[in-house]
Amino acid sequence: MLNLKSTRRSFVSSLGFMVGAVTGAMSSARNLFATPAPDPKAPKIIGFGSTGNVYEELGVTTVINGQGTMTVLGGSLARPEVEAVMALAGQHFCSIPDLEVAAGNRITEMLKLPEGYTALVTSGAAAAMQSGLAGILTGNNPKFIEQLPDLAGMKSEVIIQKTHRNPFDHQLRATGVKLMVVETADELRKAVNPQTAMLHFSNFANNQGQIKVDEFAKLGKELNIPTFIDAAADTPPVSHLWDYANMGYDLCAFSGGKAMRGPQCAGLLIGKKELVANALLNNSPHEDTLGRVAKVGKEEIMGMIKALELYLKEDHEALNKEWQRRLEYVSARITKVPGVTTAFKVPDIANHVPHMTISWDASKVKLDPKDAHKQLREGKPSIVLGGEKGQLGMNSFMLKPGEEKIIAEHLTKLLRANVA
Repeated sequence: MLNLKSTRRSFVSSLGFMVGAVTGAMSSARNLFATPAPDPKAPKIIGFGSTGNVYEELGVTTVINGQGTMTVLGGSLARPEVEAVMALAGQHFCSIPDLEVAAGNRITEMLKLPEGYTALVTSGAAAAMQSGLAGILTGNNPKFIEQLPDLAGMKSEVIIQKTHRNPFDHQLRATGVKLMVVETADELRKAVNPQTAMLHFSNFANNQGQIKVDEFAKLGKELNIPTFIDAAADTPPVSHLWDYANMGYDLCAFSGGKAMRGPQCAGLLIGKKELVANALLNNSPHEDTLGRVAKVGKEEIMGMIKALELYLKEDHEALNKEWQRRLEYVSARITKVPGVTTAFKVPDIANHVPHMTISWDASKVKLDPKDAHKQLREGKPSIVLGGEKGQLGMNSFMLKPGEEKIIAEHLTKLLRANVA
């Protein structure tokens, strides 16, 4: 077995080396996503990658991302320090199960998780959902682990609120379970039976369901059934990384490649030690498991630790001010176009960062918001914004420095071209 104390000391030593060796680290919120100076000692790239833009070499258009940490756009941009640690990790071999345990111990210390809790680095929040539930279903029984999604001999139902159904519950259904849909606490209590394996909560739908996040955890304790919370995009605030465990949730899933800016193919499963251990048994690198497809490499595991270390030290208030400043810059320019208005908000749950909606008087600007979105996306440079219900929308926390100016310029030009 790997000596976990020795592993942690070696890892901390490596991190200390990287702090001294890696340049281009963020010194302020305005340097967010700044590109570090090229390393003169880096090997010269010949062939693929020699132009500096590997996407253009394949004929794929890169975009200015004003929509946020969308997986379909690649999530977020990993920090230079994270990439450097991942490069270090790629230079050696080790036991992945032992590494997962050591990484979980380190993350537990960093987050000051409650007694009896630990963490597991997964290939994303969706993988954490699937493996977490699989571990609840199978325990540490090898026969059950190998036979999933055949649930013979296991519990077979998961209770979920109607408003919490979403495409990501496909990961739950992949284990073979049946989702039992309820709307109230009384309906939930009545739905519980000997086949009930877990209660599942989608935190971004907290405002939509009748059973709120804190009450849901209490119901699990009352009924002695494990509770799981999907909190994939629920950082910031940073405290959510431990809030739900302290609230009593048995398992919590987070994305690593969103606001934490860890590896895109990384996530966190935080929860009770036994349940997390069983989740690992159902996950890669173990063969003949449902989670074998959700491989997370040694590089992503180490990168996730580094990303967490940096995320915990950030000045989150300064970052929010910078993100708001960028939106206000765009707003100040586009609202000079007759009929154009903007509004600001911070979502209560998920992607809890400044957002801006952009709308206009259709009698003054003859442009359908869907067409505006399409023209920006197909323009040069390609700009991706969000929006719904006849509006455009954007946030700025995935923009590189200065990209807000490009958005303002192109959006202003587009709007002015369609003034009646």
